[in-house]
Amino acid sequence: MFGTFDISTSALVAQRIRMDAISGNVSNAWTTERADGRPGPYQRRVALFSVGDGDGGPGVHVSRIVEDPAPPRRAYDPGHPRADGNGYVAYPNVDLNVEMINMIEAVRAYEASVTALEVTKSMTSSTLRLLA
Repeated sequence: MFGTFDISTSALVAQRIRMDAISGNVSNAWTTERADGRPGPYQRRVALFSVGDGDGGPGVHVSRIVEDPAPPRRAYDPGHPRADGNGYVAYPNVDLNVEMINMIEAVRAYEASVTALEVTKSMTSSTLRLLA
């Protein structure tokens, strides 16, 4: 039974980390400068999941956060301080529609893991009542 708690908990943690990456993508959708001050747009980040809890146990974990290698979006905005000689600005490779879909998916996966935890807790309680 306790393995089920561990598996569900690992899924909750993984989805929270995924949501952190999605939130960062949404909040930086128009950022045209990197965190270290270098010119260039923010690169979309994606959480990569791996089987197991990272210590060889069951469940899931985020093995790493990677930058999406897709090229930046280019938009014509000659008045922007980051516009190139032709008036185009390089914006992050973040599609807000995709991020919203990913956010809904992460929330649903989180809810499913919470439900699994609640069912496991109920089963454990029922078993303990029967054995008492």
